[in-house]
Amino acid sequence: MTAFLLVGAAACGAAPTTATTSGGGSSAGVDARTAASAADFGGLDKLVEAAKKEGKLHVIALPPDWANYGKIIEAFKAKYGIEIESETPDAASADEINALKTRKGQDRAPDVVDVSQSFAISGAGEGLFAPYKVQTWDKIPANQKEPSGLWFNDYGGYVSIGCDAKKIAKCPESFADLLKPEYKGKVALNGNPTKSGSAFAGVYAASLANGGSFDDVQPGLEFFKKLKAAGNFNPVETTPATIEKGETQISIDWDYNNAAYAPKMAEKGLDWKTVIPSDGKYFQLYAQAINKDAPHPAAARLWQEFLYSPEGQNLYLGGFARPVLLPAMKADGSIDKAAESNLPPVDGEPTFPTEAQVNKAKEALAAGWDAAVAG
Repeated sequence: MTAFLLVGAAACGAAPTTATTSGGGSSAGVDARTAASAADFGGLDKLVEAAKKEGKLHVIALPPDWANYGKIIEAFKAKYGIEIESETPDAASADEINALKTRKGQDRAPDVVDVSQSFAISGAGEGLFAPYKVQTWDKIPANQKEPSGLWFNDYGGYVSIGCDAKKIAKCPESFADLLKPEYKGKVALNGNPTKSGSAFAGVYAASLANGGSFDDVQPGLEFFKKLKAAGNFNPVETTPATIEKGETQISIDWDYNNAAYAPKMAEKGLDWKTVIPSDGKYFQLYAQAINKDAPHPAAARLWQEFLYSPEGQNLYLGGFARPVLLPAMKADGSIDKAAESNLPPVDGEPTFPTEAQVNKAKEALAAGWDAAVAG
């Protein structure tokens, strides 16, 4: 989910999938690419049949240690016997959108994407997604989905600060702390905010910590300019490998990423701590969308059904991510309470920027990020 360039490869386009459904005593073929719900296939069982017939799902930008995607992929494969080709796991949201455009009509085009809110909005505006409503659609809050089903949020988290407590004498607890001289050359981001949703959120959170608002991300740019001038900004983009090597000893990233690093880094002799900054709480959910020209359209739709089932949502929770159906699952008792208890603590309820505010912030970052950290 960090910045990584993709190279398109030529391949043959896949033929549309036709599912056979029964109704009114006769059978009718259904083009999976136009199916807007499992009901269009004749029910979930028929969707499963159609997806198994395709036998494959192509995903992109899903690191195994991000929101528990490694286990999610394995669980889907084990449940349905459908092969999953997972490529370029460290790609950014911008690269996912680019892959949809450059691989249109190719068998190697992504069937689905998991992108940050700003890219979900822009991708829908460009006509890249197919509308689809999962069976749990009505449980997804209205402000967490596009009304026709072009995209719908899946999981999210808070911007946090991760720190190797064995290398850093006192780990920072706020954005203000990050400007302290003892953190010279040590403060990194998970990606470039013009391409990566996690880095975009990091700048937004820094803005909120420095007098900005959802309408004004400029203080966030100014903060990183100060961080750079102080010599504290580390341009290396965070990955598990850079943490293990000590190249990124402090990282601004989602709480579910930083929290998930801790047990793995403990095995390597590191003590990775996670804190949600006291002066800049920012929460964001990622969104799922189906490629309008998905080469495996039935498998793409079954993937969504799996992710938004209690099983899929609890798997996100097992990776320290906060699933979009968390409130509904707490209410109906389907939540994994043990996994929920492991979430990094935070006070208060999250608020969200509007589509217009996200677009405005995205434009500001595109225009000002390179200048803020140049040199």
